Parts: sequence; C-alpha cells; structure tokens
Amino acid sequence: MNKKEIGIRSLVALIGVAILALGATTLRMGKVGLDPYTSANIALGGKLGLSLGVYQLMVNIIILVLIFIFGKKYIGIGTVINMVLAGFFIDFYTEIFTSLNLVAHNILMQLLFLVIGILLFSFGASLYMGAELGNAPYDAIAPVIVDKTGAPYRVIRVIQDVAFSVVAFVFGGPIGIGTFISAFLTGPFISFFDQKITHPIVNSLTKK
Repeated sequence: MNKKEIGIRSLVALIGVAILALGATTLRMGKVGLDPYTSANIALGGKLGLSLGVYQLMVNIIILVLIFIFGKKYIGIGTVINMVLAGFFIDFYTEIFTSLNLVAHNILMQLLFLVIGILLFSFGASLYMGAELGNAPYDAIAPVIVDKTGAPYRVIRVIQDVAFSVVAFVFGGPIGIGTFISAFLTGPFISFFDQKITHPIVNSLTKK
C-alpha cells in the first residue's frame, strides 16, 4: 500500500471504530447488554474505579504485547486505532446519551435500542475490519490460537467470548440479549455490510 491508500484505509478504520462504539453505547443505554469484551471491561474497570476507556486501553496493551510475540502479522494501524479509541469513544457517547436522557425506559425502547445498537455495531465492525489494517487485540486472540493449535476458529472464538461473558456476569457487567447477539449473531450482519457497503466503498476510494 502507498501512503495515500494507508491514509484512506486509516480514515475508514477510524470511522468504523467511532460507529462501532456508538452501537455499543446504544446497547449499553438500552440496558440490553454489550459485547462480551466490553462488558467484562466495564465490570472490572468499575471495580477498580477506572473508566472504560482507561481500563480497556490497559488490557489492550497487555494483549497487544502477547499478540506481538505470537502473531504480529495481525497488528497494524487499525489495531492501534481500535485499541486506543474504542473505549474512550464509548465513554464519550455515554456522557452525551446520559446528558440527553437517551436511556431505554420500557421494553419497546429496549427493543429499539437493541436493533439500532446491533446494526451500528455490525456496520462499524465491518468498516474497521474492511480497512484491512490489522485486528483489534481482542479479535486477534482467536486467530493466533488457531495458528498455533490448528483448532477450528469458530470453537476458539466461542470459548473466548463465553469466558469473557462469564467474567462480566461474575463481576456485575452489563450482560443481556445484546451480549448473546454480539457474540454469536453479528456475523451475518457484518457480511452483509461487507458486501453491500464496506468493500465497494474501500475499493472505490483506494482506486482513485
């Protein structure tokens, strides 16, 4: 990639992380549960008196070191963008939602927040991954284990997500139907956005 293409892909990854975080915040304020990793980080960060952004960055750095040792091919500019900004974006959006009282107050509102949150989360994930500039530290764990063990990716990823969900549950994190959908059912949405929006946009921008 030349510098121009890297710059364009970096911008796509940044926008993707911002949208992904908005989706996660929507799920959080809808009180329907977040993805396993964010849920666990909210729970543990809260126990330590740390904001999500600060705690998640600390954990990401630890995971990044391990990924660098065992699978640095998965690290790129997109990795840094995601690991540094995702948690802080969620903190930022949460303050805005709270100040505007954008919180689900009944089941219908929860359903609306759930649908919007999942769609935003999936679209953001599609953009950030479609930029092809590296995986987030959490997303790189399963591929590295697969490379080292030959185990099926799906099995390893499910075990990973379930483990973090258990941690979130034990420590009082925001677990709910949104957690289940984020862990197991966003794949088809991401694939749809990949084919219909992300890949056409990235290909169009990088060919100019």
